[in-house]
Amino acid sequence: MTNTTDHNHTQQKSAFPIFIFPHSSHVFLKRSRRFDALAEGHMLAGWLSFLGQITRSQHRLLQEYPTLPLPDGAAMIFARESGLPPLPALSWSRDPFWRQALAALIRDLLPHAPSPARNTLARLQALDSASLETLADQVLRMEFDGQHVDFLPFVAAVLQVHWTALATKLDQTKITRLDMPGMCPCCGFLPVASVVHPDGEITNLRYLHCGLCNTEWHQARVTCAACCDSGSIAYLYIESDSDNGAVRAETCDVCRCYLKIIYREKSPLADPVADDLATLALDLLVEEAGYDRMSPNLLFAPGP
Repeated sequence: MTNTTDHNHTQQKSAFPIFIFPHSSHVFLKRSRRFDALAEGHMLAGWLSFLGQITRSQHRLLQEYPTLPLPDGAAMIFARESGLPPLPALSWSRDPFWRQALAALIRDLLPHAPSPARNTLARLQALDSASLETLADQVLRMEFDGQHVDFLPFVAAVLQVHWTALATKLDQTKITRLDMPGMCPCCGFLPVASVVHPDGEITNLRYLHCGLCNTEWHQARVTCAACCDSGSIAYLYIESDSDNGAVRAETCDVCRCYLKIIYREKSPLADPVADDLATLALDLLVEEAGYDRMSPNLLFAPGP
């Protein structure tokens, strides 16, 4: 594991997009292809391939998702003026359609799932609506432990589709930065990773990527996403990685948290969700060094 400092960030342009919103046509489709590519020759190949199947189902579900109620004009103005997310994960009223989408996801996955996952999916399929809503609340509170932890990534996968469908339909001109810069301006959820983009008007700019609705928002380089400190940042990576350090852990010695940062210049097809899960060995090393992960990857439930 190598410790570096990020000296390569460039002067930011005076005008650039503050937010990058998800595109329903390809956000999950590209992710599924990335999982497939990462699975080749990987020690976790079977699991990564199954995650590719999950994200292919997410793509199909998103294409068929109905138009859901959104905040009205007054609510959008209030959120903007108050520095609040218009679709808060913890308090926005979930349309019950998400449970139908979960049933469809389970039907998609059962023929492809390995034996332990088939058993989990069958048990999840048998739960009543109240139990499913309890699991959804647990995911959105980021409580990835408890008796039914194996259900949570599948519930989370559908909640990602649900919130992404909402985010793609919002009036994007009405979104504003939050008072807490490490939280998603659309849904208030935490980032799964950050991405440094290599081209266009966002060259060399870093964006945090929401783990729930897939919105990205700009945050300055060499700044902790958890506490915003910029004086105690370092970057850890595994030297033997074939991606030449495209995925690194940005650590902060003030709050002792870390979040992965992905350099698309080094790996143009890298995806914040897929590449995060393909580099779990880096998480183990960074946590052994005494840092806590800032936020979870919703497709991974490590349990207690």
